[in-house]
Amino acid sequence: MTDGMSLRQLHHFVACAEAGTMTGAARRLYISQGAVSVAISQLERQLGVQLLIRSKAKGLTLTEAGRLLLPQARALLAHAEELRTGMRDIGQAPAGRLVIGCFTTLAPFLLPRLLEEFQAAHPRVTLDFVEGSVTDLQQLLLEGSCELAVLYGVGIRPGIDFDTLYATQPHVLLPSAHPLTAKDEVRLTDLAEHDMIMLDVPPSLRYFSDVLSSAGVTPAIRHRTESFEMVRSLVARGVGYSLLIQRPTPDLSYEGRTLTVRRIRDEVQPLPVVLARPAGVQLTRRAAAFSTFCHAVSAQYADPA
Repeated sequence: MTDGMSLRQLHHFVACAEAGTMTGAARRLYISQGAVSVAISQLERQLGVQLLIRSKAKGLTLTEAGRLLLPQARALLAHAEELRTGMRDIGQAPAGRLVIGCFTTLAPFLLPRLLEEFQAAHPRVTLDFVEGSVTDLQQLLLEGSCELAVLYGVGIRPGIDFDTLYATQPHVLLPSAHPLTAKDEVRLTDLAEHDMIMLDVPPSLRYFSDVLSSAGVTPAIRHRTESFEMVRSLVARGVGYSLLIQRPTPDLSYEGRTLTVRRIRDEVQPLPVVLARPAGVQLTRRAAAFSTFCHAVSAQYADPA
């Protein structure tokens, strides 16, 4: 059924999926719209399924078969490019563009260092990144928009494999005048009567709620926000406490107000930071190099707080 299917056809298909129109794909590929249309029709005929729904009003829409093919086509094209460069540069270091994903609140703490240190170790690899929630990043992995993603190991869906890099522990973030700052360590039950500012980015809401419920505490959530710094600013203003994983230096909000960090006295389930990848997809040499690098330096990246 797939006899005669070519990389050129897959390249045209990916361009159509990304551009959303035949015209846009033709512009990207520097060929005529008719040539793109013929290539897609040939590919659909050879696979025996419709991949794209054509509409003058909406442009191109992926069918279910098209959605399934897209990440596999991207992976195949990436490996084909690596094969070309690899055969040309036998014995040389990994090369090419590598896109990684990173959980939005982890990114400011990990990515700048990763970008600098990995780039220094592998100067022929161009490292780029996307940010998002755990849900968003897993979808990007399955779509083939990024090869690897650094995220928290909670809510991992089928079709995603991962390795743990290091484990983290939450801490309590308090305004400087909060009564609980008098304690060196805070029990979770101490928080029951106080308002909470919840970081509402998956999986934070679920994880922090589970941490509190393990001590029989139902959080009195005063405000929810997707912004890490908004959480810290509201806490610094005395609106409530929060639970967070990452700890910037120094302990100040954007407004320059003081924040106080306290350890949790209870035994709390650690939250692992993991390196995720699509299941069953062979990593390119550059992605494998990044994975090896992350595992080698992961202990140094763990948040000391």
